[in-house]
Amino acid sequence: MTLKLKIHIILLSLLFSSFYGFSQEKESEEIAKDTLLGAAREIMTSAVTCTLITIDDEGRPRARAMDPFPPTDDFTVWFGTNPKSRKVDQIKKDDRVTLYYLDHDDSGYVMIYGKADIVSEQTEKNKHWKEQWEAFYPNKQDAFVLIKVQPEWMEVISNTRGILGDKDTWEPLKVIFEPN
Repeated sequence: MTLKLKIHIILLSLLFSSFYGFSQEKESEEIAKDTLLGAAREIMTSAVTCTLITIDDEGRPRARAMDPFPPTDDFTVWFGTNPKSRKVDQIKKDDRVTLYYLDHDDSGYVMIYGKADIVSEQTEKNKHWKEQWEAFYPNKQDAFVLIKVQPEWMEVISNTRGILGDKDTWEPLKVIFEPN
């Protein structure tokens, strides 16, 4: 076999193997939970905003962009908000929420389904405070509360990290969290 033929065979095999590998979906059991959690944390911390989805009085989902804190070790997410906002009333009536984070390069996302609590304890408010919020909450004692979202399960898709959904149904890979 000539050197030129060997080079062509190698190039063709590399070309086809990379296309084949890129197009194949990884089954959920092939991807370790730690890999999913790591990818989720990367996506969540690099996202500029997060969408918080609550349920209104008529059972309709209501979405709004939020400025989250990075997720804690157990993927609890904290937000600050006005205690008179609609989202606070909606959470008090129905604590089921969804969080949606789009990867900074639009190649994937994290969706968290969980339960939200309204937290007004001053020690927690002091702990979860951003100086840039001062203009929105000049009286952070009374005009500021926290939303704490504890995850029940999380879905992760990330093309760049090789985390893809089911090849037939497109269902994302899921992490189920233990109740606290």
